[in-house]
Amino acid sequence: MEPLYLSKVVCTCCDATFSTSRVRSTFKRQVKTDSDFCGYFKNGINPEYYVVRVCPECGYAFTENSRSYLTDRQRTAYWDQIGKYWNKRDYCGERSGVQALETYKLALLCAQTVDEPVRVTASLLHHIAWLYREQQNAEQEERFLRYALDAYIQVYETEGSPLNNARLMYLIGELFRRTGRPNDAVRWFSRVVNDKRITDGAMIKACREQWQVIRSENGAAVANETA
Repeated sequence: MEPLYLSKVVCTCCDATFSTSRVRSTFKRQVKTDSDFCGYFKNGINPEYYVVRVCPECGYAFTENSRSYLTDRQRTAYWDQIGKYWNKRDYCGERSGVQALETYKLALLCAQTVDEPVRVTASLLHHIAWLYREQQNAEQEERFLRYALDAYIQVYETEGSPLNNARLMYLIGELFRRTGRPNDAVRWFSRVVNDKRITDGAMIKACREQWQVIRSENGAAVANETA
């Protein structure tokens, strides 16, 4: 059995039907996960490479979390800024890491053009950082982690109660840690640990663990700042 199979989808922008590759569930064998949820998979089959769907006709790139409908204004905005410059190419088969990065960047441009919710753009920015991590491009990884961090903070500020956002709060803290701002990281971790209303045991445990990482990396003075 081949690890990839074709799935038919309809382009949200031009309504064309096209096929895009997906990874069969039996081949999604994750062997390790980084502290910011970046996954590593067996046999070089990375399902994240195939998250973005790129219409070969108009070039519109989107994911399962993207808008399911575009207004005429959004379609026009896409066409004026991106679509009319599209040179037809096909990302529907097997993708390399470089091609996957191209699809995520295209999806980010599309999301910004049609004004997707910030949660969608935050995820795309974070995935781009992961792909640069895979390429061992530390400079670009940190650049996109910073962009993702800013977007996640905006999500937190606009989408409601911290009781439902322990994972998001942890992730903000972790990205602060990864981008060299341990004091800010501790503040976010401590909010999860010390808020008695938060009952997400896994995220509380993760915050405590990363708090200890900061202690070992930066000394007790930083780690205890908000304890």
